[in-house]
Amino acid sequence: MCYNTQMKTDKYGQLIYNQHDLCDLFLQDPTRTINNALVDTPIEFNGFLSLENLPNLQPYTNVNISLEEFDKINQSNWNMPKEYYDFDIAKWVLDQCKNQDELQRAGDELIKFQERNMFILLQYLKYLVDTMRKNNVVWGVGRGSSVASFVLFLIGIHRINSLYYDLSIDEFLK
Repeated sequence: MCYNTQMKTDKYGQLIYNQHDLCDLFLQDPTRTINNALVDTPIEFNGFLSLENLPNLQPYTNVNISLEEFDKINQSNWNMPKEYYDFDIAKWVLDQCKNQDELQRAGDELIKFQERNMFILLQYLKYLVDTMRKNNVVWGVGRGSSVASFVLFLIGIHRINSLYYDLSIDEFLK
């Protein structure tokens, strides 16, 4: 029998599910996909559903490292599908350009993103926008300094064409 329990977190803020939490989630929506969830072991639902049958669930292991070490390890884990890690974001961005001015602006911005080792962020943002579109999630037209980025406009993060409004990328990447 499943019942609602209080889910717990570890000292790093990771949400840890137990058998009852997962059972409740599946009963609420059997089609639910749970990605990258940490679970207490053993997980077994009446003998037919176990951790081995749920590849997106990972057994929780208590590690004893500092919060700084934990953050450093996880800074490279963007929790996106492998095809986005391998995705040539620079080529895709340049392919979206319609004229020489757009190519020049996108190229200049891509150089700035590359100098800051931020291509992984652009790949993640492409994944995020694709996921939101696929799931019919509505997001805003844009605000703040991000609207100064033509690359983010091309990816779909915002709907403000910084080239049209002559906004300097320096307003975003300072």
